[in-house]
Amino acid sequence: MRVLVTGGAGYIGSHLVDRLLALGHAVTVLDDLSTGNVANLTGSRSEINFVKNSILNEKLVNKLVRRADTVFHLAAGVGVGHIVEKPLAALITNTQGAENVIEACVKHEKRLLLASTSEIYGKTSTMPMSEDDDRVLGSTTVPRWGYATAKAIDEHLALAYAQHGLRMSVVRYFNSFGPRLDPRGYGSVVANLMRQALDNDPL
Repeated sequence: MRVLVTGGAGYIGSHLVDRLLALGHAVTVLDDLSTGNVANLTGSRSEINFVKNSILNEKLVNKLVRRADTVFHLAAGVGVGHIVEKPLAALITNTQGAENVIEACVKHEKRLLLASTSEIYGKTSTMPMSEDDDRVLGSTTVPRWGYATAKAIDEHLALAYAQHGLRMSVVRYFNSFGPRLDPRGYGSVVANLMRQALDNDPL
């Protein structure tokens, strides 16, 4: 099977690439390396088609999706930290970029797995959470809620297209950790705890 992984040089994406290769699939990675690291692909670089570019490049996204059988869309302006520091760039990537990928999958009738986030639940106090729980978000004047809103828009768009034949699934990441997680990166409680431990800061 021919697989396109957007954000495939990231912490989670690179592990997905490794697994897809182990299963015998032909893998193309699209990543602009804004948060990913090509070093994450060192062991598989010779086996993949790596394209350094952005999901905002609609023409390129369309071409790569057309050539694939299945698309894993993991690329994003990842984490609350990026939304707070670069809100406009992150919002555009997380909405327009995702729209490019989703609409290309619709156009070329490709299967899609859309990566989302636990952030969409916002401040809900419901535990444990389910897929259908209500979202409780803060004010639009607080930049961090832009990330949650953008990812929710992505889900709504994919689900709307599913009513018109798009074969899709959504996964919502919570706090993940493991090899290749950047302890000084954004958007991870575990990464923040690791950074504090490495810097001898209070946990």
